[in-house]
Amino acid sequence: MTSDGFQDISVPGEEIDAMLETIPDVRDGLTRTERIILYVLHETQRELKGRNVPTVMLYGRVLEYVNLSEAELHVYLDRLGVKGDGR
Repeated sequence: MTSDGFQDISVPGEEIDAMLETIPDVRDGLTRTERIILYVLHETQRELKGRNVPTVMLYGRVLEYVNLSEAELHVYLDRLGVKGDGR
């Protein structure tokens, strides 16, 4: 217990990362992974001069930042309302 009456606790880095991943940010309600996906999507669209970004291209680029399966990416895209053109 510290002098101000609070108990000093330490949380391992992995647990902090997991908490940051699952708790949405108060500013916009996005998790870290959702924000990364939207950022990568925006940057790739800009690179392609506004054209649609193929999911496989987005997946490859998102993997540079976070480790997730293709199925997990689709869940995130559905949650974010990102829709393909149906082709």
